[in-house]
Amino acid sequence: MPTTTPDPRPLTGEPLALDLLNTRWMREGALQDLLTGPDGLAVWLAANGLDGRFTADAATLRHVLRARDALKAAVDGVSVSGATSAGAATADVDAVLEHGRIRPTLTAEGPGERAEFADQAWGPAWLAARNYLELLATAPDRIRGCAHEACVLHFFDTSRNGTRRWCSMAGCGNRAKASRHYARTKDA
Repeated sequence: MPTTTPDPRPLTGEPLALDLLNTRWMREGALQDLLTGPDGLAVWLAANGLDGRFTADAATLRHVLRARDALKAAVDGVSVSGATSAGAATADVDAVLEHGRIRPTLTAEGPGERAEFADQAWGPAWLAARNYLELLATAPDRIRGCAHEACVLHFFDTSRNGTRRWCSMAGCGNRAKASRHYARTKDA
């Protein structure tokens, strides 16, 4: 049964791996977490069109949380940390990827692929980790964290010139511009 609970997150629609990271966000200085139980998982699955394929249960939630932690470490390791933490992050993502595989198929339209899992509860976690690999293969330098110091959201920069800095111009971008304006007028 589809969830009727609205998605409370300020940034949605990012690629699956980053959308999973964005299940944590800041609101009025406090960290919010969508994935505190199966109901939040149901919202995330529905937001990504996965609710018809996977169940929002405790096992799936446990695996998705493991993938979120692994992806967070990998994204942070690539952007700010040294080789040691990047190596550990790589191992954590690989541990999630061990729970599925891609099976080549032939369809009426031609060659295709199908994801297979020994345990269906690993499906959403594995798909998010696999999506991270696809983002790395496409444009690793376009995987970004919001430039606002109080924001924990991530995005895939699809701007033409690759200079997007904010999760959203309406939110964090406006706050940064307002802060700069206030600083200029205060000094004047």
